[in-house]
Amino acid sequence: MLLKILFIIALLIAFVPPVRRFVFYLLVGRQLVKEQRRQAPPRRREGDTKVDYVPPRPDSPYKGGEYVDYEEVK
Repeated sequence: MLLKILFIIALLIAFVPPVRRFVFYLLVGRQLVKEQRRQAPPRRREGDTKVDYVPPRPDSPYKGGEYVDYEEVK
């Protein structure tokens, strides 16, 4: 009798997706959600700009580039 009940429960878990999702959530899901929340970066408001790298400023200000001669093509 006990073997029949275990067999029916195993079939339900194997072939009924909502039951399978619920069992997976009970076994693994809560821990997985906790880890994802712990690893996620802090949320910022939309439109905020984050700069990861600011290059160092040179000692002298920019004095312009090199002159390049060109010909006008008609």
